[in-house]
Formats: sequence, structure tokens, C-alpha cells
Amino acid sequence: MKGVVLAGGTGSRLNPLTRVTNKHLLPIYDKPMVYYPIQTLVNAGIEEILLVTGGKNAGDFLRLLGNGRDFGLKHINYTYQEGEGGIAQALGLAEYFAGDESICVILGDNIIENNICQAVDNFKKQREGAKILLKEVTDAQRFGVAEIRGNHVVGIEEKPKAPKSSYAVIGVYLYDNTVFRKIRRLKPSGRGELEITDVNNFYVEEDKLTYEVLDGWWTDAGTFESLLHANNLVAKTGANKMPRDREPQLVAPKETGR
Repeated sequence: MKGVVLAGGTGSRLNPLTRVTNKHLLPIYDKPMVYYPIQTLVNAGIEEILLVTGGKNAGDFLRLLGNGRDFGLKHINYTYQEGEGGIAQALGLAEYFAGDESICVILGDNIIENNICQAVDNFKKQREGAKILLKEVTDAQRFGVAEIRGNHVVGIEEKPKAPKSSYAVIGVYLYDNTVFRKIRRLKPSGRGELEITDVNNFYVEEDKLTYEVLDGWWTDAGTFESLLHANNLVAKTGANKMPRDREPQLVAPKETGR
């Protein structure tokens, strides 16, 4: 499985902070925002990663991340999204990178407390289709909302006035390689973008969209309020925690005779 971090967009809701830098380069406590989704992928055992960005500050990602040494990686791939075509259009740029493999996609402003290891493991067993991560919230009308039945998603609505559940779709998606054929079928929405919700609903039509409920807190960082909230959460509790059975084990050095 390969990983894709989507870190484009203008970040207009964070103006004037984003007049001189990309939103995903802003700090979340002691690290740049983009560090958190990359670390989420690495923690799940995904080491082949593509970062999709755009705008005037794309070169800053290369200066910041290099080949990924801060994450123990040997290499990070980069590609550039021209214009504002939406999340699905940005994901479409990953087709050559993905090849025949499945992918884990994470939005660049997603910050989570724990990890997605179990979801990734379960999706590998699923073998086909897609899986999305959900989080139960009290203000579901602000998000894409999943209607669930058993272990499948049977519908997704964007910012519904009367949500059919309290489960928000967070920005972590796992797809088989048919996702790129689905993206090519899309038509621009009313706001002129290719919508990731439409991609997910293609999988719903095939009855191949499953879900996992995220453990621990989650927030995006795309508004002043959520940016402050993300900083406070990370400062107080930390982020990207690993399950104990996956934490690196420190081995004591062997004693040598003198």
C-alpha cells in the first residue's frame, strides 16, 4: 500500500496567515502541520508516500521535508496541482505513483490523537473496494455525513441540514486502484470541483465501501478556530500515538567482559 498526502489549496479561510505560505506549513504546536499526516502514514507502516501540493509556495515543502529523513524515510515523492480542481482532482494526480497498488489518502490538515493502523490492516484483508474513517460528532451538519448499515456505508451527504447519523467523514480514505477510473467518471460539482464524496458514493453503488470509527480525538486545522483547537490538543495530549505492540522496542546493549 502507498500513501498520498493532499496538501494543496489556497487556505483562504486562514487569510492573512496564508498570504505568504501554504496552510499546511503553519505550525501545530511544535511541528509544521504537514508533519502530522505524514507521520500518521509512517506509523501505519506506509513508507512510499506522495505529497500533492500547489500554489506559489510548493517549493517550501521540498526545503522542509527533503527526502523524509525526519520520518525515517529514504524518499518522498512530490507532484503539483495546477489551479483549484478539488480533492478528487488532486488525488487523480497520484495515478502514476500508485500503479496497481491500493492507496491510503489523508488530507494535509488532518490531526489525530492515535493512529490508523487497525484500519489499514483491515483494509488489506478487504482486498477490494474502499474504506473511510468516521468520527462521531455533535455537529454533523458541518461535515460529510455517512449513513451506515452493518459494516457498510450506504450513503454520504455533504453538510446535510438533517443528518442521517452523527458520524462525520474525516479526511482519511483507503482505496483500491479502481479509484482512478472512478475519478475519470466525475463531473464538476456546482462549485466547479471534482468531489471526493462523489468518488465514495461510486463505491457505495458497488456495495464496496466499509468504514472504521476512529479512536481518540480528531480535528482539522483549516479555520482559525480549528487551528487553535489543534494546537491546544497536541500541546495537551500529543498526537500520532502508536499502539504498544507497534512501538519500537529498545534493546539494551549486551554487556561485554573487560
